[in-house]
Amino acid sequence: MHLTIPEQVQHLSQIIDISDVKCLDNLRMARNAFGRLCQLLKTAGGLRATRHVTVIEQVAIFLSVIAHHKKNWYWHGYRTISKHFHSVLKAVLRLMSLLARPLPVGDECQDSRWQWFKGCLGALDGAHVEVRVPDSDKGRYRNRKGQVSVNVLGVCNIEGKFIYALSGWEESAADGRVLRDAVHRPAGIKVPTGSYYLCDNGYGNVEGFLTPYCGVRYHLRGAGGPQSPRELFNLRHASARNVIERTFGLLKTCWGILRSLSYYPIRVQNEIIIACCLLHNFVRMEMPDGPLELEVPECR
Repeated sequence: MHLTIPEQVQHLSQIIDISDVKCLDNLRMARNAFGRLCQLLKTAGGLRATRHVTVIEQVAIFLSVIAHHKKNWYWHGYRTISKHFHSVLKAVLRLMSLLARPLPVGDECQDSRWQWFKGCLGALDGAHVEVRVPDSDKGRYRNRKGQVSVNVLGVCNIEGKFIYALSGWEESAADGRVLRDAVHRPAGIKVPTGSYYLCDNGYGNVEGFLTPYCGVRYHLRGAGGPQSPRELFNLRHASARNVIERTFGLLKTCWGILRSLSYYPIRVQNEIIIACCLLHNFVRMEMPDGPLELEVPECR
């Protein structure tokens, strides 16, 4: 479908300008947040308008694709959409400043989930995102449910913002191996002396990473409550570490491309996952009480 310039402007206006509700539904953020993202992608991401497509339109195309995994919302051809999708993707990946700074839990913390974990920087866990790979690689990427997926390591702070994300390891890789890779990368996970992250037993109880007690009940809600100090510790550990599970839940709820297979090369699929993590942080900063918060229940 080819539209005239006035028709293009009208169509774009229907997607963005009618109301915040419409903009949220289409692009996963309110109009003011969308405008600030466009400005940030220009100044920090290096995104530039082309002769026929403005920055606003490029960003709208990109967000609609990753929010709904559809490419037929716009009047441009596939090649044009693909070109601008990749341009915006590269610009988003330059916004690493959106990653949250790891700040340890202090003595003044009043949060009932975190006040027991002084010095803690947040929590980490792995999530599975289905991907499309060549037939020759499917065995390495196949998980226990038979799905072909990557193991995405996510690290978030107590506010549910990503501090670090690593995508690319095949599903067959052990969690501990993925974590070791993340720690030893030049721009990987850093744990200052005296600080630590909460994680499950799959990552190992090593310096800087605190796991629950092995062989002791962990998820105790509705199970009669803790019967020993170790069970109490595990209950508190589970309550606090839930932040990363909820963060991944919000991420997949918001960005539909993470819930369905795409035909991009695996390298691009991994870049899209990281871009979604960065945009998650942007939305959390701009709209801390956004409507998607209500769709993912919080366990305490």
